[in-house]
Amino acid sequence: MAKFKCPGQDMRFWKPKDVFEAPCPHCDAVMEFWKDDPFLRCTSCGRKVRNPKIDLGCAKWCKYAEQCLGYVPQVDEAEDSICDHLIAAMKDVFRDDERRIKYAIQVLEYAEDILSAEEGNPLVVKAAAILHDIGIPEAERKHGSSAGRYQEIEGPPVARFIMEDLGLDDAVVDHVCRIVGSHHSAKDTDTPEFRIVWDADWLVNMAEEWAGKDLHELAALIERTFRTPTGRAIAEKRIQRNALHEGKKT
Repeated sequence: MAKFKCPGQDMRFWKPKDVFEAPCPHCDAVMEFWKDDPFLRCTSCGRKVRNPKIDLGCAKWCKYAEQCLGYVPQVDEAEDSICDHLIAAMKDVFRDDERRIKYAIQVLEYAEDILSAEEGNPLVVKAAAILHDIGIPEAERKHGSSAGRYQEIEGPPVARFIMEDLGLDDAVVDHVCRIVGSHHSAKDTDTPEFRIVWDADWLVNMAEEWAGKDLHELAALIERTFRTPTGRAIAEKRIQRNALHEGKKT
């Protein structure tokens, strides 16, 4: 008697799109994924690569998932993989501009810190943090300037192309593009995800933008600028730590 397998994991029910090719984010070699592969080892560079479009189906919640798949699935596997690919795409856009690549990674790290205590869609937050400055090269090429207003014009189309190429959900793509298109002016959106990315961006910027301000000025700037309690608290701790380091009274 044939052993029954859940239709959600039975390949007889799969469609052609459930087996697909994707580039390795480390060396660009073509890799073939099945939709439920959590990761594969690239045969070209040997690096471990997460599946950018993983679809665990019912295994995300079924108590028999381990017996069915042979491992315990992690819901955030797909999210981590997508972020890896977004980072690779961001680096490709910035090419040798290590300063801006490092800046984007710092914003992502702060966004993740804030997200740990604030409500928000993790994928939207992380994608927007990685891609928020993605319009800079095109702004400089077209307008001869990286000013914020030009970034907000040129960034969303580049971000949209990258995310659609990865097959992200339309709602996620639209939300991230609104954040990218407002990350300097805050003109078109004020979602929880936007506030997280806004604060993360300012946490990286504040050391340079607010240099030379006294403690009272800094406290007022933090109160006016930051949009999440967690972002504000991180900023205040940084100011207090710097003041103690410099021997100032708080």
